[in-house]
Amino acid sequence: MSVKTKKTKVQEKPKKVMEAKSVTKPNGTQTKSRAVENPRVVNKISPPRTLTNNDDRKQKGPRLPQFTYMRAPGSEHDFQVGDTVEVYCDHEKNKERVRGWIRGIVVQVDNKMVAVQFRSNVFLTDGWMVPDRILWYPLNSEHIRPIAKAKKSGKKENPIPEY
Repeated sequence: MSVKTKKTKVQEKPKKVMEAKSVTKPNGTQTKSRAVENPRVVNKISPPRTLTNNDDRKQKGPRLPQFTYMRAPGSEHDFQVGDTVEVYCDHEKNKERVRGWIRGIVVQVDNKMVAVQFRSNVFLTDGWMVPDRILWYPLNSEHIRPIAKAKKSGKKENPIPEY
């Protein structure tokens, strides 16, 4: 059982061949109906190169560092966990908010930053109080400085200083 379908006008027309053919003019000369363009090469793939022992290829030197520094990437101060430091920040002194140097203890150090914890309330620049009393500073900040170790004297020091 075969079903016959009626062909549309588009299906009835024979398909034209899309190749460039030569057309004969009435005077007997032949010309191309359209010019064939050469394809544009975007990324030309070169053939593989074989290296020989006497090849004059440039030798690569030692690799230069990717970054340049104004000074050597070391820190002026070597902060360790447990060190006592002074930090310039907003803090509470005698129930007043002041900006100045306050003592703190280094609680964490990584390759770029130092975390300092305080015993009194400290504030961010925009006025918010820091609940855990820990501020982070870059290693090369001018707002953090180590405290010189106090010389031992005959006077007994209070183990928990009052701020």
